[in-house]
Amino acid sequence: MEQIKLKVLDKRGVTLLTSTAAEQQSLVYRAAYNLGDRVSLEIGTPGQYIVCQFEDTMPPALIYVEKREVGFYIPFGEQTVAYSPKSFTGDCHILRARLATAEEIAARRNLAFNPYDAHGDTGFYPHVSANVETRGESMFAARNVVDGVYENDSHGMWPYQSWGINQDPEATLTLNFGRPVTLDELRLTLRADFPHDSWWIQATVRFSDGSTEVLNLEKTAAPQIFAISPRTVTSLMLCELKKADDPSPFPALTQIEAWGTETVQPISQ
Repeated sequence: MEQIKLKVLDKRGVTLLTSTAAEQQSLVYRAAYNLGDRVSLEIGTPGQYIVCQFEDTMPPALIYVEKREVGFYIPFGEQTVAYSPKSFTGDCHILRARLATAEEIAARRNLAFNPYDAHGDTGFYPHVSANVETRGESMFAARNVVDGVYENDSHGMWPYQSWGINQDPEATLTLNFGRPVTLDELRLTLRADFPHDSWWIQATVRFSDGSTEVLNLEKTAAPQIFAISPRTVTSLMLCELKKADDPSPFPALTQIEAWGTETVQPISQ
């Protein structure tokens, strides 16, 4: 049976707290975080499905872990604006991780959801990136669109974080799954702080298998749902964003969802 381990490390890589290897982990870290601290997740075999909760005020997420060890750096300073002010504060933190069950892995679900995503090569998926983010600010970072926070009647700090494109008509967003998945539905939730915001009337999705879908969008705060013919892909790109003829120069995306299943159904871990 595969086993996992959780650690808390400081900026020098010194271990502050660690667990013994097991199928399920729960660490209670009784200290305030410092700049550079990170949570480390270790697995014996790369390519595992893990249900993780690196912060007890945030929801668990089913992630695909590609590397033997991955880290989640504790947000500090400007980075914290995209998280609840309750998150990562105080001097008592519960960290959890466990092996996902075969039933959880096989279930149809939103394969884009990952509130623990971050810039760079995280080593776990899903992972989003973009060619532009408004002023490089965390409240407009690509990772915000997979964090599961749908509030969209304003803009700026949590809970109104979004992907801002800095008024760039060539903006693109890439969603990488890290392994083949089979998708059958997409959902987009536009930021809807009207009249401050504009909106897109059309977007193109380019999939890693070479196929495309053109999505016709509306001015609405509700999630917009698009059934697509099932296809097996490892990533998709949201691009060719066509803005409405509206005085506002600020269209933005609050959430993207990619619904489907694992292409290769796992055996029991």
